[in-house]
Amino acid sequence: MSDDEKLVGEFPFLPKQERAQAKRNALIESGYALFHEKGYEQTTAKEIAAHAGVATGTFYRYFSDKRQLLMSLIEDKIETFLPPEISWLSSNPEAALASSLEIHYNRIHEFGLRHVLPELLSKDSELAAVLNKARKRIHTRIINGLKIAREKGLIWDDLDLDTLSWAIMLMVENGLDQTSQFEKPSAYQDVAKLICRMVFPPKVLEQLSNKNPETE
Repeated sequence: MSDDEKLVGEFPFLPKQERAQAKRNALIESGYALFHEKGYEQTTAKEIAAHAGVATGTFYRYFSDKRQLLMSLIEDKIETFLPPEISWLSSNPEAALASSLEIHYNRIHEFGLRHVLPELLSKDSELAAVLNKARKRIHTRIINGLKIAREKGLIWDDLDLDTLSWAIMLMVENGLDQTSQFEKPSAYQDVAKLICRMVFPPKVLEQLSNKNPETE
């Protein structure tokens, strides 16, 4: 994340001694656990401090408020919540995309704070703006990849690439919700198949899927 997109602001105190660092890390871990368990609004700085086994005053020694603690967790993970970069030139694009989506979804599940974002976005315009910038960066990556694929004659030539790129992003983001709900092992393949059917003409997709990478 660039310096002009920092969300956390200046920390009250950045510890150098090992003992102080351990207290700050305990607060971060406690905040993570409580935000995940209770949600952001239902969690207080006092509860985070108690969970970490320190006084409330110690919390404010390291963080100005609970938002700063949460943003320190999120700011380096913004793009984790967004669709992965997609290669349209690989052999068997459905399988390649399904694998990429599985890694992406698992990473989000492991981080565990995805459900907190919707709670914040309607109330935190700064976070919403940063997330929007990140989405635009992902969109640009997708559209640039599609342009290369179109130059090689691989994708439909009558589709608006800007609209197609946003549609792909929405499908990936909504596909995560379906995967979380039903926990279908085939969900990654289902989403990948829909996206590839939308991008590639049937004959091209068949040729790519049957292509032997050793002959490239």
